[in-house]
Amino acid sequence: MKLVKRISLFMTLSVIMLGLGGWGALKAEEFFYPHRYRHGIEQDGTEKADGFQDSISRITNAVSQAAPLLQGGQTGQAQTDQVIDTPVEDQVIEAAAAQEPVVTADTRYLLEMVDLTKGTVTESEETIPVMYIGLNREELLQALSAYEDNPPLTELELGFETIELTAFSKDRVAVCKYYKEKVPQGFYLMVADHFIVVYEEDRSTLYMNTDILLERLPDILQREIMAGKFVASEEELYLFLESYSS
Repeated sequence: MKLVKRISLFMTLSVIMLGLGGWGALKAEEFFYPHRYRHGIEQDGTEKADGFQDSISRITNAVSQAAPLLQGGQTGQAQTDQVIDTPVEDQVIEAAAAQEPVVTADTRYLLEMVDLTKGTVTESEETIPVMYIGLNREELLQALSAYEDNPPLTELELGFETIELTAFSKDRVAVCKYYKEKVPQGFYLMVADHFIVVYEEDRSTLYMNTDILLERLPDILQREIMAGKFVASEEELYLFLESYSS
């Protein structure tokens, strides 16, 4: 046991002596060579300072180079947002236009015919005219206006006056036509291919063809009819036709 204690004490003293010897050697070298470590420390500090300045310079350059890119990225983002917004607005407009009702082949077409002379109304459901298919309300109004300005001859013969749109949806379209029977104020007896023909008061609208030959009439009456004989009423006209018809 005593031997162990002695060994431990010897080792401890040896370590202490070794440490003191090393410390003394460093102090002695620093005393005799004072500028050796100072130059190393200053050089090391300078290198560290230079390295720090280089790092600062690199960071500054990196920030300067990144700034335009960031601005460009923001501009690009703004342009991208604008490009994205534009199609969305167009899609909204197109969607709104697509929701506007138009006439289709399945649209019900209701027609009212009003006789202004007799005061009667006739209603019927007909096949939608092909020229109206695909039209919206405004376009259909324009088409009806054009029809009113240039009605077919058959409509004029019926006394067509005007037309109007009374209802419009994708499922049903209602149109009203107004007629007024034309009551002639007088007639003209004229000649066509040796036969007597009857014209209305305007002398251009044919009212009736007859089978009465001009040559079978008295000479005086022939000259009157060749010049255009005026008949004041339907009653007078039918009296003439009964008198000279074969």
